[in-house]
Amino acid sequence: MSSKLNPFPQVGRSVLGYPSRLLSRTKVAEKTVAFQFQRPRNFLFRPGQFIDLGLPGLPRNGSHGLTHTFSIASSCFASDILLATRMRDSCFKRALSVLPLGNEVSIRGPMGSFVLHSDVSRPAVFLAGGIGITPFLSMLSSVTIEKHRLPVFLFYANRYLEDAAFMDTLCNREKVTGNFHFVPTFTRIAPGQGGWKGTTGPINAQMLSNYISNLQDPIYYVAGPPGMVAGTQQTLVELDVREEDIRTENFAGY
Repeated sequence: MSSKLNPFPQVGRSVLGYPSRLLSRTKVAEKTVAFQFQRPRNFLFRPGQFIDLGLPGLPRNGSHGLTHTFSIASSCFASDILLATRMRDSCFKRALSVLPLGNEVSIRGPMGSFVLHSDVSRPAVFLAGGIGITPFLSMLSSVTIEKHRLPVFLFYANRYLEDAAFMDTLCNREKVTGNFHFVPTFTRIAPGQGGWKGTTGPINAQMLSNYISNLQDPIYYVAGPPGMVAGTQQTLVELDVREEDIRTENFAGY
């Protein structure tokens, strides 16, 4: 995972890492699992930041190291740390998938500058692809708790309905949060297929125009696979969105 932004001033960062423990694992979509970890004492972060998670006893092997980078999906007010990932066949993820509950891990961070702007006069538009939804979950949780007046739009693209993690959570949040608008879309299903009656196709200019009256007004946040991020960023540029109003985070190797 990488960001094009300059490093943000760190909050509670530990070079050596904080001790933590695995509390639970839950399947949240096809081949996607959420992991709940004990929040270390004095661990502070801003919604949208990420950490390096270290597993004990995992040997270094070529490109596989002891750690893996994850965006934090939980609120900065929560008592635990929630991470979620696609379960690929890698050394690290095989070890994580069988790590016994209660086992100790290490958390290093927080890191990153992919954080929400503070000007409530400008809407936030979140454009997520696949597991790129995780930093937005943290942002949305904090916005809800702090009762921000900031209007938020979330466009969430997946291939199939079964690939979309946290759909129920996001749909329920839209029902109870007046300033939050949720637009899930699926790129590999036709309108009406499988009972889906919502939006289909990739996030594009027409889709954004259907929901946002002034496309140059919001601050845009794009997170997902590198190809999705690059394509969406190009779409925004073609819509005359200023470069400084586009913030991106790439999720590579997920």
